[in-house]
Amino acid sequence: MKFIKSLYINKGFYTYMAIVSVCFLLSYWIPLLYPLAWIGILFIFILCCTDLLLLYRSKNAILARRLLPDKFSNSDENPVPITITNKYPFRVLLEVIDELPVQFQKRDFLYTTTLTPNEVHDFSYQVRPLERGEYFFGYLNVFVSTKLKIIKRKYQFQNRQMVAVYPSFIQMQKYDFLSIGNHLTELGLKKIRRIGHTSEFEQIKDYVQGDDFRTINWKATAKTGHLMVNQYQDEKSQPIYSIIDTGRVMKMPFNGLKLLDYAINASLAFSNVGLKKQDKIGLITFSKSIESLLPATQKLSQLNMILERLYNISTQFHDSDYNLLYSQLKRKVTHRSLLLLYTNFEHISALRRQLPYLLAISKKHMLVVIFFENTELDKLIKANAEDLQGIYHQTIAEKFAFEKRLMVKELKNYGIQSIITAPENLTINVINKYLEIKSRGLL
Repeated sequence: MKFIKSLYINKGFYTYMAIVSVCFLLSYWIPLLYPLAWIGILFIFILCCTDLLLLYRSKNAILARRLLPDKFSNSDENPVPITITNKYPFRVLLEVIDELPVQFQKRDFLYTTTLTPNEVHDFSYQVRPLERGEYFFGYLNVFVSTKLKIIKRKYQFQNRQMVAVYPSFIQMQKYDFLSIGNHLTELGLKKIRRIGHTSEFEQIKDYVQGDDFRTINWKATAKTGHLMVNQYQDEKSQPIYSIIDTGRVMKMPFNGLKLLDYAINASLAFSNVGLKKQDKIGLITFSKSIESLLPATQKLSQLNMILERLYNISTQFHDSDYNLLYSQLKRKVTHRSLLLLYTNFEHISALRRQLPYLLAISKKHMLVVIFFENTELDKLIKANAEDLQGIYHQTIAEKFAFEKRLMVKELKNYGIQSIITAPENLTINVINKYLEIKSRGLL
C-alpha cells in the first residue's frame, strides 16, 4: 500500500507514450512504423522497470528536515530552513512541496533542485503571517526522479508541526538594536531638544566644550580650581501604560493586518524601549470589559509577560466601555502615569461620546490618544476624479480626512496629547512622542 501511495508517473513517461502513439497513427499510412511502435512500447517498459529498481532499491535514500523556530514574528518575513540529504549512489532530480499552514492560503509551493550522491543541500523560504495564533505545517513532500524521468518516488517528512505566531518581536529587536547603536534617526526617530532641567541629577563632572554654562557647579569649581558642571539624566522609574482598545473599531484591516495588530506590535516595541530607559512599563487591554491589566514594573521578566498577554488578545464586535476604563484606572493606577491609548475614531461624534471619560482620565494622568489615518481615503483623495460619482466619493473622503484633523485640534483644546498616524508609521511615531514627553519633563 505504501508502495502504491509513493509511486507517481513523471512527465517523461507521457512524452515517450506520445511519441509511440504518433508512430501507431502514422503506421496507417507507413506500415514500417507499426513494428517500430511496438519496439518503442517494449523499450518504455524496460525503462520503467529500470527506473523503479533505481528508485526503490533503497528504503531511506532521501532524508529531509524542516527546521522551524519555536515562534514566528507577526507581520514580518520569517525564514523556514530546509535540509535535504541524498543517499542514492547517483544524481537525482528533486521536487520539494511543503504543505504550508492554511492561514497563508498558498497552494503552489514548489522548489526544484538536483543533488549528487551524498550531497547535503540547504535552502530556505520566507513566510509572512498576518494573524497571531497557532500555525500547523503539513507534510514536507519530496518527489525524487532519475535522469530517465519515467517514475517519481514520494517521500514524506514531519507532519503536523506547530509554530506559534507572536506579536512582532523582530520589529522590537530592530528598534532595540538601533537604540543601542544610536542610529534611531535612520528609522525616523527624532532627537528632541531638552527644555530646562527637569531631569534627575546624576553626577558632577569636568566641563568640556559644548556643555551648558547654566549647569556650572560654582561650589565644586571653587574647590577644584577648574570648571565643574552638573550632569543630568532623564527621570527614571516613571510608570507608563500601553492601553489597547480591542473593540470593533480596531478590526479594520490595512495591508492585510488589523489595526489591533499594528497597535500590539507598536506597544511591544515601545515597551522594550521604555524598559531600556529604566521606566516602569504596564499593559491594559479592554473592550466591554477589562481583559488584561498588567501593573507597571521594571522587572526584567516584564517584557516576556507583556508578550504573552499580547499573544492571546483579539478584537471584539461591540463598542468599548470607556466608563469602565476610567473607573479601573482610578482604582488600580494610583500614581500619575503616562497612558498611551491605542484606539480609532472615524467620526468626530465618536470622539465626543468618549471625550468626558478622556478628560476625566487626563486630569490625573498624562494621556496620549493614538488613532489612525485612513490611508485608503488618502489614495482616493489624491486620485483624479473622472466623473460625477468620482467627484462625490472624493468629496466624502475629504470630509472624513478633515474630521480626523478636527479630532486632533479638539483634543489639543482640552489639553490632551494625541497622535494621528498611518498604521505602518505607528511604532516610530509612538516612540517619538515618548522621547518628546521624557525630554520635556511633561510627565
